[in-house]
Amino acid sequence: MANNVGILAMDIYFPPTCVQQEALEVHDGASKGKYTIGLGQDCMGFCTEVEDVISMSLTAVSSLLEKYNVDPKQIGRLEVGSETVIDKSKSIKTFLMQIFEKCGNTDIEGVDSTNACYGGTAALFNCVNWVESCSWDGRYGLVVCTDSAVYAEGPARPTGGAAAIAMLIVNIRLWMASFPKHATSWPLIPATNYFVPSTRNQQGKQFSLSDAAYFVFHSPYNKLVQKSFARLVFSDFVRNASSIDEAAKEKLTPFSTLSGDESYQSRDLEKVSQQVAKPLYEAKVQPTTLVPKQVGNMYTASLYAAFVSLLHNKSSELAGKRVILFSYGSGLTATMFSLKLNEGQHPFSLSNIATVMDVSTKLKSRHEFSTVKFDETMQLMEHRYGGKDFVTSKDCSLLAPGTYYLTEVDSMYRRFYAKKPVDGACENGSHSNGH
Repeated sequence: MANNVGILAMDIYFPPTCVQQEALEVHDGASKGKYTIGLGQDCMGFCTEVEDVISMSLTAVSSLLEKYNVDPKQIGRLEVGSETVIDKSKSIKTFLMQIFEKCGNTDIEGVDSTNACYGGTAALFNCVNWVESCSWDGRYGLVVCTDSAVYAEGPARPTGGAAAIAMLIVNIRLWMASFPKHATSWPLIPATNYFVPSTRNQQGKQFSLSDAAYFVFHSPYNKLVQKSFARLVFSDFVRNASSIDEAAKEKLTPFSTLSGDESYQSRDLEKVSQQVAKPLYEAKVQPTTLVPKQVGNMYTASLYAAFVSLLHNKSSELAGKRVILFSYGSGLTATMFSLKLNEGQHPFSLSNIATVMDVSTKLKSRHEFSTVKFDETMQLMEHRYGGKDFVTSKDCSLLAPGTYYLTEVDSMYRRFYAKKPVDGACENGSHSNGH
């Protein structure tokens, strides 16, 4: 039974098609800066007719196994987190099994987890708990977070996005505190009083922002991340934590008599706390925001895309550092947990993980769609959603070699996929079994 479990390797896939948020502002007749400043977003990724959560997952999993030279037979548990339901009876995990079946590995535990944006974290914890349990057979766990967030025309549309992230779980201890609650609204963040992640806390020192090098948040849009971190700063002030300096305390003191509910409703406090938090935000949060700002809301993959951003930006500085992650799913379920990063050995070193994910190249090689072409794509996707008996264009010219893509949904709703080969030519064949 393993005593020290954590994430050994990661890979990320997001569509090579995107639209600029600034262009969407003009197209939608929104005021300048409403999406870029108001929401804090730069760009939005989206699936075309040849991509979906299954194809993205197939790509992310096959890429991780190949680039880290992991034998598919070494995977003993596969957990998928997603809230994008394509088939109510056939799980995404079963589509992914074709990668393992052809290598003779059919003995893989795990299922799909669906709980709004929290499903990916549930999948992660399921794998971690399996590796820590007496049921563990010594093999790796594999976690996939995948979603395609699409909204109707209107104010919510710029908060879409799409991605799949794969994580290999092996024998980092997780300290965590969870907060499930019946709710229909979005709280900014649960109180950190529930969270005691470090041994120093056990020695009588309360947890504060100074106990972690970086903070990683679920990110529907970046402005909410800014507000969430500012709330943590105010929470430190209320608890008189050591991370808050005298100048910050002076600015926040006028709000010290507010009740909890009053503090959440105060626009003045929201504004002041963000101003006070800005230097700490730039140091502890900003390095995590690259992919969420460039790709958008990835639902279950959102938190882990922010973690990917941190590895991309700071891989050479992370060894020995503690990182706090906050996962949230509407309804609500939320967990704040702590990871301590270790350097690891090749190919699982922090620097190589960043190299394998190759975030910069993936972002730079994307193709920007005009807002008109984006709208046309969304209309086609809407028309085909839940549909059957159609063949896609099979146009994989924008996809990188090794990317899976949807070719057909037959009259029995069975979905078929192909994989773009290394030579770049598109296949017309099938690469998936239906149910």
